[in-house]
Amino acid sequence: MSPFRQPPLKIFAAAAFCTAATTSASAAGFDAAVDQFFNDYLGWFASLIFTSVPVGDASFPLIAGWLLIAALVFTLYFGFIQLRAFKLSTDIVRGRYDNPNANHDGEVSHFAALATALSGTVGLGNIAGVGAALAIGGPGATFWMIIVGLLGMASKFTECTLGVKYRTVLPSGVVSGGPMYYLSRGLAERGMGGLGKVLAVGFAIMTILGALGGGNMFQGNQANAMLVQTFGLADGYGWVTGIVLAGFVFSVIIGGMPSISTVTSKLVPLMAVLYVAMSITVLVVEADQIGAAFSAIWNGAFSAEGVAGGFIGALIQGLKRATFSNEAGVGSAAIAHSAVKTNEPVTEGLVSLLEPFIDTVVICTMTALVITIAGLNTGPYPHAEGLTGVQLTAASFQTAYDWFRYPLALAVLMFAISTMISWSYYGLKAWTYLFGEGKTNELIYKLMFCFFVVVGCSIGFSAVIDFSDAAIFAMSIFNIIGLYFLMPVVKAELHKFMAKVKSGEYKRYS
Repeated sequence: MSPFRQPPLKIFAAAAFCTAATTSASAAGFDAAVDQFFNDYLGWFASLIFTSVPVGDASFPLIAGWLLIAALVFTLYFGFIQLRAFKLSTDIVRGRYDNPNANHDGEVSHFAALATALSGTVGLGNIAGVGAALAIGGPGATFWMIIVGLLGMASKFTECTLGVKYRTVLPSGVVSGGPMYYLSRGLAERGMGGLGKVLAVGFAIMTILGALGGGNMFQGNQANAMLVQTFGLADGYGWVTGIVLAGFVFSVIIGGMPSISTVTSKLVPLMAVLYVAMSITVLVVEADQIGAAFSAIWNGAFSAEGVAGGFIGALIQGLKRATFSNEAGVGSAAIAHSAVKTNEPVTEGLVSLLEPFIDTVVICTMTALVITIAGLNTGPYPHAEGLTGVQLTAASFQTAYDWFRYPLALAVLMFAISTMISWSYYGLKAWTYLFGEGKTNELIYKLMFCFFVVVGCSIGFSAVIDFSDAAIFAMSIFNIIGLYFLMPVVKAELHKFMAKVKSGEYKRYS
């Protein structure tokens, strides 16, 4: 039974009416009014979540430390599972252990679940976020980004194993899972039902807020900005981009997880191949600079002279980018992985640990190499020309070929769309957890989500995005508290599964 008895029809209607009314007013006036409201009444929340402490000449965000410590704990507790089981993970996602005659609960394959989760993490952070990290932390930030990405693989393994173990399968075959379910059910099994319910409800609320903001409006806003910049479009027509994107997103999410996974399983490889191909092209053109780039990354990781905050600054920027990019410990990916077709929770935990590797170790590192070779981030930091974020990344790609701005714009658009699709699903599962399963509740959420796609493309407000970003990282507070209590459950599942692999009971078919 859902924590709230009545579906939020009145809440949705009021929100839709107010937002629709304001969009007819001056966009600039609306932006300012909304920003002022969030800054005055909710700014404290973003400030609290992103509280930083001074470390040398740099500032260290405590939430990044919270995620890093968890990743380190899980890595040690599970005996470096990300290294020990890497090959097994790739074999599972490639379908080599799939029994063609099996009829497991679930909606999608291992690969489709991985693609859906990846589409939520491989996004603008890989382009703009890495550019910001290197503009401030220099090339050395890349080294620490890779290290933290490797550690984060253990966090993904932990949360996604639990996501499958405690999921709910409805009579229709639709699956609902994720932290909301393993926090409430898992902790109830251990005699902490009250705490579990509080953590689950808190997580669900933060997920909805994060889905509408960082997973929706921010993505649409940045995609529209990239299109305007690349093709020289006139300002003020973001609503057109918004309507087109909203129509596409709605056509995908209306079909549920099977439809979402079908699109993401095609879109994710396509956008990854496009982006990596562009990166490799730059590296080939500048092949004589690759050695120097790696030297700059290695030396900068431990010395980082001239970088804001020095060595500590490089470490902090790498840590922030890795934790903020792959979302290991946030709990979002466990929602997508819960829909997999399997009766062995650990199999999906193993598949999920590939996410931080692909997202951070491969794609973010590619971006960092292109920026380092281009040399546009050379100190003083930030660069005197003011290049940072997506501008720095775009300019770095264009040093090889100016026309790269067009495929890069396409990549940004695909990243934004894929992120919106995945986060719509995350928000939906949090919504139905709070307000109950049912077609009416689902339709209300999907229409609301698509409405905010148009809003995000049409207007710009920083305080709202700051708040929604804070909500996404607040998810990790609720999630990781539960993960610490449920680690023994995952270890027991892991021991049982590895014994089956060793004995041959878990059979390989190809």
